[in-house]
Amino acid sequence: MDRGEIVTVQRRTLAVLSLAQITSGAGVAVALALSSLVVGKLSGSVAISGLAGTASVLGAALLALPTARASGRGGRRAGLTLAYGSALLGCLIAVIAITAGSWSLLLAGLVLFGGASAGNLASRYSATDLSAPGHSARHLSWVVWAVTIGSVAGPNLVEPADRLARRAGLVPDAGPFVLSLLTFAIALGILMAGLRPDPLLLARSVAPATSAVSPAAARTGGTLRAAWQVLRTTPAASRALVAIAVSHTAMVSVMSMTPIHLDHNGATYSVIGIVISTHIAGMYALSPVVGWLADRIGRVRVLVLGMVLLLAAAVLAGTAGPHGVAQVSAALALLGVGWSCGLISGSAMLSEAVPLERRPAVQGLSDLLMNVCGATGTLVAGAIVGTLSYGALGTVVAVMVTITGGWLALRQT
Repeated sequence: MDRGEIVTVQRRTLAVLSLAQITSGAGVAVALALSSLVVGKLSGSVAISGLAGTASVLGAALLALPTARASGRGGRRAGLTLAYGSALLGCLIAVIAITAGSWSLLLAGLVLFGGASAGNLASRYSATDLSAPGHSARHLSWVVWAVTIGSVAGPNLVEPADRLARRAGLVPDAGPFVLSLLTFAIALGILMAGLRPDPLLLARSVAPATSAVSPAAARTGGTLRAAWQVLRTTPAASRALVAIAVSHTAMVSVMSMTPIHLDHNGATYSVIGIVISTHIAGMYALSPVVGWLADRIGRVRVLVLGMVLLLAAAVLAGTAGPHGVAQVSAALALLGVGWSCGLISGSAMLSEAVPLERRPAVQGLSDLLMNVCGATGTLVAGAIVGTLSYGALGTVVAVMVTITGGWLALRQT
């Protein structure tokens, strides 16, 4: 297959992945918008309701490596089918749990539901398998950007979905999970029908003889041991992984505590909603620009830029007064763009630094660590704000990203 044919396949691959991301993104958003509320209703506990988000994040982390292992052995289609198939099963369990009034079963369903997030993260790497040199970041960024459409549309579908489900005889609150189930089924159908040829398998088949994939390497390409072996001998991949983890930890820590901070200072729910919407826009709206910039000026420079933006966000958020909603909004917007720089440039750098046969393994480990760091960051941030202050959280995050940014700049090759 010549380069022109590969370019054609890559364009179709990006279109298929983007369409699947829009669909699955809506499914994730519509269910997550209701999950904490439903768990709270069934359990009668506000504390237990908070476990809904933890369960889905835990699921995304737990399914990251199995998704990577399936991709390493059978191609991207196999990995994404495992991820979205798990999410589909999780939605079915959630509907059964709501019908039975069991909050513990609902949490179990939400763990499997986390497979959708694992699939969305894995999709961004699928976009780079056939990228020409110097184009992986912009290709990856378009798939990341596509999530925005579904994420924005999803929460607005909660009420119509619930209303239609009630008319169909389902119990209240089951409708959004039924809708999520349908969206994941559609995403699976899109991927199964459209992701042909499989981008990873095609990339392996056209790889130069010097980098051809041995059968043994393909079989072990999704193992944790294989990933650590590559990271120990590939400094660029290690730097990219650290940058992704730090960016995500900083973003999740500040973002998760901002609504609580604003609420304590008297902000209304509508104001809090606007601030969070501004943050989400910062995360995704400029993704194509970030991808183009990473390809244009280099991965490490954009990673350092991301740390600078995260530093500015932490300082702005941490020094905002009790009524400084505008300052907090600006901080959350910068926080989102900084996270975008870390995720997109770091993911492209990680993929390019790793041998083709080991990419799924290292990419899966990256997603696992990213989710674990995000969950840990939320817990630590809650403890810092609870015992000290929101300003103290800003200081801690500022120190963390400053150290990381300086380290990246000094280690640049």
